[in-house]
Amino acid sequence: MTLADPAEGANPSRPVVRPARTSDVRGILALLEPWVQRRILLGKEIVTLYESVQEFVVAEVDGELIGCGALHVMWEDLGEIRTLIVAENWLHHGVGGAIVTQLEARGIELGLSRLFCLTFEVDFFRRRGFAPIGEQVVDPDVYSQLLRSPDEGVAEFLDLAHVKPNTLGNTRMLKNL
Repeated sequence: MTLADPAEGANPSRPVVRPARTSDVRGILALLEPWVQRRILLGKEIVTLYESVQEFVVAEVDGELIGCGALHVMWEDLGEIRTLIVAENWLHHGVGGAIVTQLEARGIELGLSRLFCLTFEVDFFRRRGFAPIGEQVVDPDVYSQLLRSPDEGVAEFLDLAHVKPNTLGNTRMLKNL
């Protein structure tokens, strides 16, 4: 997928969304840091990013990372879009939408039928077919299995009390693929 570069005129560079590589991890961390400083996203240890690099896609233009996002599988039919970031000067130019589209396609390839996100950007995700969810969106047997996961994103999906400070102001949203 390519998009027009907002900083250039007649001969624009074209961003490309592609699977992340280990060589992208430090760039992902650099994209994440300003949002962590503003307390919009939670920080991640670099080792965690390396461990999950296969979940990420990145958007780049002329070798520079301008966005990223990850798809984390939570259950046989359920995944989470997480760590969706677009560089400030590329906001509102289709980069985030292109990343989400790529992650949705990966979810379908994996056999997922639903995607979850925890976000402040409700309108962005609503335009892409996500809707706010209530308390119980999985059956009790699945819920009991998910409780065993050490992953904080799963705890956020389940809306567990110990992650409430991390989720204040965020909206839990779900999309059927």
